[in-house]
Amino acid sequence: MLERRWLEMTWRDGLFCHWPVEPAVVAETLPDRLSVATHEGDAYLGVVAFVMDDIRPRGAPVGLSFPELNLRTYVEGPDGPGVYFYNLDADDPIGVAVARRLFALPYYRAETRVSRPEGADRSESGRGPVRFTSRRTHRGAPHARFDAIYEPTGAGFAAEPGSLDAFLVENYRFYARGNRLYRGEIEHDPWTLRAATVDFRANTLFEANGFDRPHGDPIVHYADPIEVTADRIRSVR
Repeated sequence: MLERRWLEMTWRDGLFCHWPVEPAVVAETLPDRLSVATHEGDAYLGVVAFVMDDIRPRGAPVGLSFPELNLRTYVEGPDGPGVYFYNLDADDPIGVAVARRLFALPYYRAETRVSRPEGADRSESGRGPVRFTSRRTHRGAPHARFDAIYEPTGAGFAAEPGSLDAFLVENYRFYARGNRLYRGEIEHDPWTLRAATVDFRANTLFEANGFDRPHGDPIVHYADPIEVTADRIRSVR
């Protein structure tokens, strides 16, 4: 349970794309006190895109909405397993400035757009394709572009505990390296996932974070909308 439910929001149009990599590729990038988490010997790098809707302090009548794009991996840390973020690109200048100023977290300003391609057909799941574009505009940061069209193609399912799907998406803690090591906690019901296709028009997140582009096609999931609550970000003791 969260110590305090500080923020409430809805996440929608979620795209999870994951590539297996050698654990050593990830290990050399992690700060002290974090180690690589693996599934059947593989580490993973994930590109995750979604829209954060109606973000507000608990009880507030009106919230903010904006898309977010991140590159992440999975780790073991002092407070348990979690996600480790290399970047969080968001179309929210105020939120980015606050996160960087207070915690030195890897947030970057970006121009983002989420749309439904004109004339696109609905899939059998009843959900049509989504186009997510992002261009980093943060002064002094490495350039990063992302442009992808993704579409759910199957029935909804929940990840089986212990499965690769669960390892990749069912994470409720995150770590980030700022002026010290920070962690945050979230709560939500298990994801409803769907098999999906993705067409990348551009994706330079790996290069922007000092990685070689992984080989092969990613494991792709589409995620149905979900209600999320979040605690405050705290320094790791």
